[in-house]
Amino acid sequence: MLLAAARALRNSFLFVLVLLAGPVLAQTTPNRAPMPLPTFKLSAAVDTVQGWQRGGAGTLNFSQVGLYNWAPGGQSSLSLLATGNTYMHYRGPEHTFDLAANLVYGVLKAGKGRLRKNDDRLELNGRYARQFTQTLSYAAQLNLKTQLTPTTSLENPDSLLSRFFAPAYLLASLGVEYRPNTDFSLLLSPATGKFTVVADQGLADAGAFGVRPARLAADGRPLPGTGQQLRAEIGAYLNARYRHTLATNITYTTKLELFSNYFHNPQNIDVNWENLVDFKVNKFFSASVTTLLVYDDDVLVPVDRNNDGISDGRGRRIQFKETLGIGLNYKF
Repeated sequence: MLLAAARALRNSFLFVLVLLAGPVLAQTTPNRAPMPLPTFKLSAAVDTVQGWQRGGAGTLNFSQVGLYNWAPGGQSSLSLLATGNTYMHYRGPEHTFDLAANLVYGVLKAGKGRLRKNDDRLELNGRYARQFTQTLSYAAQLNLKTQLTPTTSLENPDSLLSRFFAPAYLLASLGVEYRPNTDFSLLLSPATGKFTVVADQGLADAGAFGVRPARLAADGRPLPGTGQQLRAEIGAYLNARYRHTLATNITYTTKLELFSNYFHNPQNIDVNWENLVDFKVNKFFSASVTTLLVYDDDVLVPVDRNNDGISDGRGRRIQFKETLGIGLNYKF
């Protein structure tokens, strides 16, 4: 049964490889050193100059709506979204080394309600690669995703939903990267460790984010402090990135990550798919549309089974986030 599932996973990955590589094979640039693997936001900023390179960018998006004696009704609101990213990479004749960090943080105040955050992401990446053909490299990669500040429930502000390193997702992968040109890369790793960390014991006892919940006592009540805080998985990993200029000052970038656990439901593939359309107005002003689609078979999210607007259970669902930002931009 496991062998059949592994074969099905292999065939799925080969299909994705053909699907993603096809549009860019015709753009292959011969006799050019491969690009390093930057973070999602910075793929357009890295060049092919050898030696050490460093840089970054920051954006600040602001929106405000004020309603005073407004007959149709509505609610005043104030929102602020800040993004920052930085990178440092080294390129040699055969070796590349990359470090990069991405940060997104947003807050929202609606009406007379209290100030709440609506986005909070921190991502760190490290990568080493050694080229062995014109388009192929051996690659080792570390990726960490978490958040900075606590998140509480809207209905119950004293109820903690998440916080720094609760959860945190760490991926450590070894594989082969295919990079035919500067706009496309594909990393296939048959040996990847995925580690889910839930540093808050209360969330761990509740079994949040796929970790094992607290053990039950003889009377059926959970035993505090017995929930799993670290969940380790071994499986196969695919990371595909593609960038394309749609028009003058308009760039589309996408990143697809797939992971399958060899020993637990390998047919249920974890998906993380990011898309970015970046509009550059001028040197200091820009706009962007970002979408993020996530599916993890082990993570249960609140669901409304009765369609009454109130969460009454938890289940497996596709998670989706969309962000539109217009504001100041600064690069260094």
